[in-house]
Amino acid sequence: MSSFFAQVKSVLSGDTLILANPKNPALERQFSLAYVTAPRLSKDGDEPYAFQSREFLRELTLGKPIKCTVLYTIPNSGREYGVAQLQDGTELPEAAVKAGWLKVREDAGRKDDSEETLDKIDKLRELETQAKDEQKGLHAGKDGFIAVQNDLGGPDFLNQWKGKTVDAVIEKVISGDRLLTRLLLSDKKHYQVMTLIAGIRTPSTARTNPSTGQTQPAEEYGEEAKRFVETRLLQRKLKVKIVGASPQGQLVATILHPNGNIAEFLLQDGLARCNDFHSVFLGPDMAALRAAEKKAQSAQLCLHKGHVAKATAGGKDLDVTVTKIVGADTILVRNKAGEEKRLSLSSIRGPRAGEPSEAPWREEAKEFLRKKIIGKHVRVSIDGSKAATDDFEARDVATVTRDGKNIGLMLVQEGYATVIRHRKDDTDRASNYDELLAAQETAKEEKKGIWSGKSPKIKQYTDMSESAQKAKLQLSTLSRQKKVPGIVDYCKSGSRFTVLIPREGVKITLVLAGIRAPRAGRTPKEEGEPFGNEALELANRRCNQRDCEIDVHDIDKVGGFIGDLYIGRESFAKLLVEEGLASVHQYSAEKSGNAAELNAAEKRAKEARKGLWKDWDPSQDAAEEEEAAQAAPEVELTIREKRNDYRDIVITNVDANGKLKIQEVGQGTAALTTLMNEFKKYHSNPANKKSLPDAPKTGELVAAQFSADGEWYRARVRSNDRSAKVAEVVYIDYGNSEKQPWSKLRPLDAQFGVQKLKAQAIDASLSFVQLPSATHYLDEAINIIYELTEGRQLVGSFDYIDNKEGLSYITIYDPKDAKDPDSSLNREILSTGYAMVPMKLKAWERSPVFEKTLKSYRKAQEQAKDTRLGMWEYGDITED
Repeated sequence: MSSFFAQVKSVLSGDTLILANPKNPALERQFSLAYVTAPRLSKDGDEPYAFQSREFLRELTLGKPIKCTVLYTIPNSGREYGVAQLQDGTELPEAAVKAGWLKVREDAGRKDDSEETLDKIDKLRELETQAKDEQKGLHAGKDGFIAVQNDLGGPDFLNQWKGKTVDAVIEKVISGDRLLTRLLLSDKKHYQVMTLIAGIRTPSTARTNPSTGQTQPAEEYGEEAKRFVETRLLQRKLKVKIVGASPQGQLVATILHPNGNIAEFLLQDGLARCNDFHSVFLGPDMAALRAAEKKAQSAQLCLHKGHVAKATAGGKDLDVTVTKIVGADTILVRNKAGEEKRLSLSSIRGPRAGEPSEAPWREEAKEFLRKKIIGKHVRVSIDGSKAATDDFEARDVATVTRDGKNIGLMLVQEGYATVIRHRKDDTDRASNYDELLAAQETAKEEKKGIWSGKSPKIKQYTDMSESAQKAKLQLSTLSRQKKVPGIVDYCKSGSRFTVLIPREGVKITLVLAGIRAPRAGRTPKEEGEPFGNEALELANRRCNQRDCEIDVHDIDKVGGFIGDLYIGRESFAKLLVEEGLASVHQYSAEKSGNAAELNAAEKRAKEARKGLWKDWDPSQDAAEEEEAAQAAPEVELTIREKRNDYRDIVITNVDANGKLKIQEVGQGTAALTTLMNEFKKYHSNPANKKSLPDAPKTGELVAAQFSADGEWYRARVRSNDRSAKVAEVVYIDYGNSEKQPWSKLRPLDAQFGVQKLKAQAIDASLSFVQLPSATHYLDEAINIIYELTEGRQLVGSFDYIDNKEGLSYITIYDPKDAKDPDSSLNREILSTGYAMVPMKLKAWERSPVFEKTLKSYRKAQEQAKDTRLGMWEYGDITED
């Protein structure tokens, strides 16, 4: 008979303990209580009351110090039997027999007839009899059976229990992240299943291959992670939150120790790494695990020893413009200094050419990204870099956002990209990586994009510039339409483009009308003609992959379409000429009708000595300018006295170029109201429902039914599409225009003609104000004009009337601001930064009578510059 002290590490059954040496926890021994027996726990099925019997002993002894006395040992197995005593004096097996959870063996004491042993057994039998009489424990009846399932079964388990927290006992710790868990789902049903700790992965422990007998050593820190969990969880009864199942059917759950999530503690001590595969189960809860891992990395603990923190790109985001979409996950961007950089979107991959389910989506994914960000200002946060490989050059990976929306996330949400599974030590990843993984799961569930199991309808484009014959077939269709929407697919040179026209299903080669751009080199290193590469570079920067509008006039001998290209309403031909990267081809320009605009742009380029005109000598053009001056001399070079011409006006329309259409309030508008009342009565009479007798002619006055309100108004035909029987009309009393089918046009009866009342819309421009040429700033300027004038009666000072151009230059005042003589709409728009005082003033604008006004306007402009408002947000654009 020998006694020893130990600590209870675990309880195998109601009569058997696993004991650990207090001085060396790695030393273990099995100890069974003598003279008694408990119902057995078995994988093949527990005996009735087996779990309850074990639970009594587990709750009584687990983790506590205990004094054990060995009474006898089985020779063959070496198994030790005896009695034990806890520090509070509780004796075993007496306490368990008294509670009814153990039975006294029938053969107890047969081989040991010592008086002391027989007395002890008699005492145990008395306690057993007492428990039977009181129907305690095993003696309570036949309701002690608990069904135990050793796998999750089908999907019904997760459908019922996912997201719920249940009681459980950790039966065994296999490794730091893998446990055998008994889920106590009800009094009569338990699941005993392999459980993965959600969100983490720990190094493996040593394991033996049963077939070969060879032992695979533990990975570094594997045993430490196992001991960390074992000392805190083994056979503890605690809460388990069920979050999912692994592909192998193992339970994935959050194990909640009384002090918190065990996964966080492992991560904080550097004994585990985050498991990306579990992110979709945990959702927002993954953030706490990431933070715990980052804390261990910073402290370089255990698995993270030698960890080097990732260098950041100056600690701030970059504001850049997207210049090209290389693919669904790769873009080119340009910063304010003009430097271009290639970026890959962090942690995502566009559809792969080699994957049958993904390849058909490559173009659609690329087009989705193009529509979202090409030419747009975006914010870039560099997350890391990818080293160069045989297939790819080195490049940064970055998170890209526009207006606060994450572009990579949008691609994943729509099923246009997949999330990369990073290596465990790869920190060059998106900061919202877990959100990306969750979005991918949602896209899968909703069968979006590449997860839909089907291919998208691929848009096919017929090349109509393949031959002159094909081009002729398409010319009539395109030339009849104005401002046909398209996409610039490729820039061949500064003035030659491949343009896709989706609504027609064709692609064409477009040659800019009215200009000649120098030829670029066939490769970036080849020089080509002077300024040819610069012209191509500008075309790529401003036009490539952009939405555009085209006006086609004619075709050339080889199938190219000659016409105008508009990017955001701005003529690119004019921009090229203005930058000195193309010259005006006078005959072509006159033929196309854009000569005046292009000649003015070329003159500005010459005066600024830009590009082709860097060595320009004004004397070369002196004779031509003199002839022009003689042919069309300025009517009034200097205004001696300021016009005192104030009229009440309303603004009825603002054209896309910023020009105004105004009406004079007074006799004219009163007469217009009377005329329109009569006009309405006239056209509501079925007897006057007359169609045009013939196709309308350009310049013809008609009655047109306005699409917005269905009412009839006086209009002039601006252009005509005879094949489609559609005319573009301008409403002469309001200045706005639209395309209308001939069926919505009627003859203009003589009683409503311009002889009866002249057209009430007057063309006007703001005096001393030049609106921006850049589209997004011009749009904002037009919006501001609308905001300041819409629905208001204003006062217009007619500073100068250009009879030759049919244009009035006006200063607009709001009568409510009459106390401040400097408070005009003209000055207001300058102060917002969405306009500037022209650098080159017209002759009448330079007149002394306007010096005070100009001084006030320039002061407002300087204040807008200093505070970086509007078009001045990136600095002084006039410095160049």
